[in-house]
Amino acid sequence: MNEAQRQAITLLSEVWSLSPDVRLGQLMAHLGFLGESHIDRGLGYIEDDELIAVMYRHRSELLARLSEEPNEALQPTGAAISVSGSSTLQQAAPAAEL
Repeated sequence: MNEAQRQAITLLSEVWSLSPDVRLGQLMAHLGFLGESHIDRGLGYIEDDELIAVMYRHRSELLARLSEEPNEALQPTGAAISVSGSSTLQQAAPAAEL
């Protein structure tokens, strides 16, 4: 295993640890999608250094998302939408019922 391959494996572990609910296959599929999006080639055709660049970019995005989460969790964003498309936000009771 050469240095670029070691770096890729280390980085893959780091990216995976930032998204623990993602299965390995999902992560690989996602990296393949990012490769197609950013380099215009599928995962099987990306050079190691290009894959490393895609993983660094994805890691940066994950870190940015993680640093934003606490602030977003404190602020309501409006009605939640269920899978059926209907609002899950409970309506406030009229003042007369209180």
